[in-house]
Amino acid sequence: MKHFLADHTIVFDLDLINRYDKTGPRYTSYPTAVQFTEAFGAKDYRNWAYESNNDPLPAPLSLYLHIPFCNTICYYCACNKLVTKDYSKAEAYVQLLKKEIQLQAELFDRDRPVLQMHWGGGTPSYLKNEHIQELLDTIHRHFRFADDDAGEFAIEVDPRTVDAKRIRQLRGFGFNRISFGVQDFNPEVQDAINRVNDKEQIIAVIDAARDAGFKSINIDLMYGLPKQSVASFADTINTTIEVSPDRIAAYNYAHLPEMFKPQRRIDEQELPSPQQKLDMLQQTIALLQAADYVYIGMDHFAKKDDELVRAQDNGSLYRNFQGYSTNADCDVIAMGITAIGRIGDNYSQNTRDLQEYEAILAKNEIPVFRGLELEPDDLLRKEVINQLMCYFRLDIRKLETKWGVDFSLYFEHEFIQLRQMEKDGLIRITQDYIDVLPAGRLLARSVCMEFDRYLQQKQAEQRFSKVI
Repeated sequence: MKHFLADHTIVFDLDLINRYDKTGPRYTSYPTAVQFTEAFGAKDYRNWAYESNNDPLPAPLSLYLHIPFCNTICYYCACNKLVTKDYSKAEAYVQLLKKEIQLQAELFDRDRPVLQMHWGGGTPSYLKNEHIQELLDTIHRHFRFADDDAGEFAIEVDPRTVDAKRIRQLRGFGFNRISFGVQDFNPEVQDAINRVNDKEQIIAVIDAARDAGFKSINIDLMYGLPKQSVASFADTINTTIEVSPDRIAAYNYAHLPEMFKPQRRIDEQELPSPQQKLDMLQQTIALLQAADYVYIGMDHFAKKDDELVRAQDNGSLYRNFQGYSTNADCDVIAMGITAIGRIGDNYSQNTRDLQEYEAILAKNEIPVFRGLELEPDDLLRKEVINQLMCYFRLDIRKLETKWGVDFSLYFEHEFIQLRQMEKDGLIRITQDYIDVLPAGRLLARSVCMEFDRYLQQKQAEQRFSKVI
C-alpha cells in the first residue's frame, strides 16, 4: 500500500514560527462552524439524512454524544459545559438524549453499521453507571454496531471521577478507547486552574485502563497554563512518557477571557511568557520524539505502531470534530446540546440551550438549529485542507483529475503566498505535489489557511486562537 508520509520528522524552527504563528482555525471542519447559518435547519437535516440512505453505497455511521456536565469549573476551559452538583439535571438530560437517539435512528437505515462512537463533554464520566448503561441500551436498540474488534468506541474521562473499578466497568460497557484529561501533573499548576488531582491516583486509573483491556489510551496535556515553567512541564511530559499512553495530545492554552468567562479567574501575571510557551513546545517535541512518539499533526502524538500512524502512512487518516480519525467515510450523527455532525456534504449543529433542546424534542423534532450545505468550491478546498492536515502532502494531479480543475489556475491567487512559504522553507511545490516540510509541519494550519476563502473576512479571523 502506498505510503503517504515516509518521514514523520518535525523540526522546531523558531524563526519560521515567529513569522507564521498567527490566529487561525483548527480545521476540525472546513468550512468552520463560524460559517454555519440558521438558514439550514431540521428540515434540511432530515432531507439529507434520507438522501444519505439512498447513496449507492451508504456510508457507515459514527455517533457523537455530548455530555455537558461537570462537577467543578476548570478555569482554563473553553468547552460547552454545564457546571452543577445537582445530579437531577443530568438524570433529566439522559432522558432527553434517549429521545433524540430514537428520533435520529428513525432517519437512518438500520443496516448501516456504527463503526465509531465518541462521548465527549463536559465530562461524560460525570454520569452514573446506571445512566451510562441506560443510554447504551437505547443506542444498541436503535443502531447496529460493529463488533469490538472493528469498531472504535471512545469516552473522555476526568481522572478525578473514576477509580480502577469504574474503569473496568466502562470497559465492560463496551468502550474500547479512553481519553484522560490530565493537563498537568504539577500540584501548583493544578491548583491555579482549579483541577486538583493526585498524581498517583491519575497514574493508577491509567494503569487500570491498560489492565482492563482498553485498546487505545490517550492523555490530554496543556502548555501555557498559569504557574507552569519549562522545567515543571518537562516533569509532566516525562511522567506521561513513563505512563506510556498510546496517544498524547499536547494543546496550547489560548487565554481568551473576553470569550470564555472561566478564564477570567486566572491570574494573568502567573501565565508563562510567549517565549516560555515556545520553549515548552520545543522541549515537548524533543522529549516525545526521543521516546519514539510520532507527530501526527495538530498537537497530536502517537506511538509508532498506533492505528493513527498506520492510517497516516496508508492514506486512511481523516480529521473531524473529534480530532484525527481512522475512518474517513462515516456520516457523523451528533446528539446532545451544541453537538456538531456531518451527513454527506453537510454540517449541522444542535441547539446550545438546554430548555430549547427539551422543547424541540417534546415536539418530536430533531434539535438542529444551524448548519451548512457545502458548495463545490467548499468540497474542493475541504479536500485540500484535509490532505495537508493529515498527510502534510497534497497530490495535485490526483486532485486535478478528480475535480476537473487546473490547480495552478484555480488557486492562482493562493500561489502568491504559497511561493513565499516555499521560499521560507515551510513547503516544497512541484508539478505533482505540495509537501509540508519538517520545519513547516508545526505550522500546517498556516499553510491550510491560504486555501480558506472565508478568512478573507477579517471578522472571522478574530474568532480563532494562534497556530502555536
